[in-house]
Amino acid sequence: MASPTLGGYNSPPSVFSYSDRIYPMNIRELLNQKVLHAMKVVGVPSELPALIAPGKKAGFGDYQANCAMGAAKAMGTNPRDLAAKIVQAMKATAVLEKDETIEELEIAGPGFINIDLNPEWLGAQIAKAQSDARLQVEQVAAPQNVVIDYSGPNLAKEMHVGHLRSTIIGDSLARLLEFQGHNVIRQNHVGDWGTQFGMLIAELEEQLGAKGDEAMALKDLEVFYQQAKKHFDDDEAFANKAREYVVRLQSGDAQMLKLWEQFKTISLHHSTEIYQQLNVTLKDTDVRGESFYNNDLAPVVKELQDQGLAVESDGAQVVFLQELADKEGNPSPMIIQKQGGGFLYATTDLAALRYRVNTLKANRIMYFIDARQSLHMQQVFTLSRKAKFVDESVSLEHLAFGTMMGSDGKPFKTRTGGTVKLAELLTEAVERAGALVSEKNPDLSADEIAEISRKVGIGSVKYADLCKTRTNDYIFSWESMLSFEGNTAPYLQYAFTRVQSIFRKAGVTPESLTNAIIIGTEQEKTLAIKLLQFSEVLDQVAREAMPHLLCTYLYEIASLYMTFYEACPILKDGIAPDVRDSRLRLCHLVAKTIEQGLELLGIEVMEKM
Repeated sequence: MASPTLGGYNSPPSVFSYSDRIYPMNIRELLNQKVLHAMKVVGVPSELPALIAPGKKAGFGDYQANCAMGAAKAMGTNPRDLAAKIVQAMKATAVLEKDETIEELEIAGPGFINIDLNPEWLGAQIAKAQSDARLQVEQVAAPQNVVIDYSGPNLAKEMHVGHLRSTIIGDSLARLLEFQGHNVIRQNHVGDWGTQFGMLIAELEEQLGAKGDEAMALKDLEVFYQQAKKHFDDDEAFANKAREYVVRLQSGDAQMLKLWEQFKTISLHHSTEIYQQLNVTLKDTDVRGESFYNNDLAPVVKELQDQGLAVESDGAQVVFLQELADKEGNPSPMIIQKQGGGFLYATTDLAALRYRVNTLKANRIMYFIDARQSLHMQQVFTLSRKAKFVDESVSLEHLAFGTMMGSDGKPFKTRTGGTVKLAELLTEAVERAGALVSEKNPDLSADEIAEISRKVGIGSVKYADLCKTRTNDYIFSWESMLSFEGNTAPYLQYAFTRVQSIFRKAGVTPESLTNAIIIGTEQEKTLAIKLLQFSEVLDQVAREAMPHLLCTYLYEIASLYMTFYEACPILKDGIAPDVRDSRLRLCHLVAKTIEQGLELLGIEVMEKM
């Protein structure tokens, strides 16, 4: 049977449908499929893209298809003529399928195709998202094993502000990728091995002799470390004992291992408290410290030697990587074993990669480590592939980040120039938030103020970091991060509470609203389209590991909601019940989207503020 025709173009041999999916495609993907199909119908080569993008200006479409110019050049034809044919083919398919997704198609400029979405279709999609626990965000069809290496504090010291970015950026990606359906394996690669631990164990042994309580001795890790270092520098006998203890520890001496385990347990407890305070999902079971890979270090070196990659240089074992040669052509040297036989971070990282690929079966490995380690990570990745420890199918990603700076433009320090402990920073954040909350709403109970202060304070610190482009440095400012205006956690948390207050005033629950959603004003349409772009944003964040894109999106949602709220009365006298309930459902999806988005960033919301 011949295919029916409309406007001179053959319709597709088989009608394509999206109805069999558990969740619909996001708008961009849906339009991409429609435009690609039309391009195929009019003879555009299949490898050419549809180039779908959200409209940037009012009056130029909700979305644009920018495919005609490039395709016309490749085909040697006029771009506006080709755009007209694509539009005609899209309309023919829509008629055939009774598809009401698109309200209008218009050709602009040299061949841009402006796409206006049907308000009734938008209302139906909003209704589905508002009543769905996942907001109509589809899970990935092919889940990956994603290993995320983040936080990684040194157990010899308390966590400080330098650990903040790795911890919260890594955790936000872990949450987001899990939400998408991937199998996320968190790896906290703590520093719990090496020469300094001989010094620390010797100090712990002496302090236990005096105090008899390791918890007391290690109450302040920073002070303990400074005492041990001073003892090491000032007392040659102590220094010699510390060196002896390193050898004994690395040889598996039972007494040294016992003291080391005590030190590690107390130190990890400090980190766990910080993670709980930060609302970070890292658990003790996620810890895979340097010591975990100790038994594989010698085999790593042996395999590199056997492959002819590691050679002796000044008594050390070194790999010279021509792939990372400097401008003069000198290869990049990578030491994997010191002259005295000791191993380095590079050796441990290679062993960790082998474990993550062979045992954890990783498809993607993401390292959230600051930019200063870029050369080190390049060396590790290059050598791991060269030595066939990791094949090309595994994605290795060093997701570097910038530095938190003080107002003086230098790395953030205390007023005396010392390292800022993360625990003290978070305590101050909660205290500052408490003062603001009490000032703005003095009628709250003490318990309510305590809970809100914790969520606002911790959320502000995290959001102030996450909303900045990951690769950039940023200035730490209490005033800006705790502001209730602008792109901040308090602003978004307040937007959520405003919706809750509207429902309290209306005297209804979101679950009781089942009427159709009416998209009747420009403000409603703009907000609806932005809400339906949630999954598009999550896909981009997952792909690029850039949490600030989600922050920007949530800020845009909150800002558009405020515009909608002012322009579209909800509880005002005279508003028709169906319009009121429609707008309440739109409000509810705003709240759900903000709540879910903030949850993926590890930030909590509250009913009142």
